[in-house]
Amino acid sequence: MELRQLAVVVAVAEEGGFTAAAQRLRTVQSTVSTVVRALERDLGTPLFHRTTHRVVLTPAGEAFVPAARAALEAAERARAAVSPVTGRVRLGVCPGLLADLHRTLAALRHAHPGLAVEVRQVRCAPTESTVDLVMTSATCEIAGSGSSADLVTTLLAAEELVLATAPGGARSATADLSALSLVDFPSGWAIRDAVDRAFPHRLVALEVDDLAVAAGLVRAGLAACVLPASVAARFPELTVRRFDRPPPWQLAAVYRADSGPAVAAVLAQLGSNPKRSGRV
Repeated sequence: MELRQLAVVVAVAEEGGFTAAAQRLRTVQSTVSTVVRALERDLGTPLFHRTTHRVVLTPAGEAFVPAARAALEAAERARAAVSPVTGRVRLGVCPGLLADLHRTLAALRHAHPGLAVEVRQVRCAPTESTVDLVMTSATCEIAGSGSSADLVTTLLAAEELVLATAPGGARSATADLSALSLVDFPSGWAIRDAVDRAFPHRLVALEVDDLAVAAGLVRAGLAACVLPASVAARFPELTVRRFDRPPPWQLAAVYRADSGPAVAAVLAQLGSNPKRSGRV
């Protein structure tokens, strides 16, 4: 199975026919048909129902096309990771995300010295037209004039939310936080959005816009704080309590479907760091 075969099948599915796919791929219809038939023989199942007026996916095709599309996107990111690119990317970062942004930018400059990355702080639900790529929580909705169908969300990391408390005590957390005094972050922070969704009825006694300040308040016993596990791990003096049914925390990148190699290069670098989920 070759990437070219995957690209042809995706083109036929998206264009709704062999002729339109051939025009998109700048080839002839017979070539498209030959490639699809060869792949169907290799797979041992048809991917399309062919009729006189239209081409529709079979159940096997319905399952195959999303995986093929994902494989093509992964290949593009891999290519971008090793092929120097030029241009400019406006990277939107929700407040509190990517605390080690300097490492990501340094690695990008080393790999792609001709690529300029402009960093903008955006709200958890930014207007997608102001930036090319947004780092945010996977639960946040991206607002803007573009259709959501024009945007792609790539999951970069997944972990759980935990309860950070003053040193000492048990390692388990109650699911009911109503009796606790909590420190939280302002509206517009990705972590605030995730915690709001997980614990909508909690009492926020303190609100700060700095992770270190929040950790200091927790350390002093003035409040507890719900954090992604990797963030809590940055403050080893605190007690980290796990919930019996841990709420999820997912870090995602959102970008337009027609983004070029420059965005792919940035995305590849963001996705190459196994500790990226700690940039909250």
